Amino acid sequence: KTIYDPEIPVDIFELGLIYEVKVHENGKAHVLMTLTTPNCPVAESLPAQVKEEISYLTGITEVDLELTFDPPWDQEMMSEEAKLELGLL
Repeated sequence: KTIYDPEIPVDIFELGLIYEVKVHENGKAHVLMTLTTPNCPVAESLPAQVKEEISYLTGITEVDLELTFDPPWDQEMMSEEAKLELGLL
């Protein structure tokens, strides 16, 4: 919740860009995420930022980040909080 999409003033969790997070007993974290579009201008930097921020968490020894576009992101994936903040409700 501390990382924001630079094009939309809402954090990536509330936007629905994080599909799954698993942390194994050995401290390895697996993150499945997407971007708003495949041609997103932050396609390189945003996943790297997510991986870096997670690696700082206590107990995390390794971060495996998987980027997917299946299913493709759409506005329905946003939380109600995000929709309210953006005036969509």
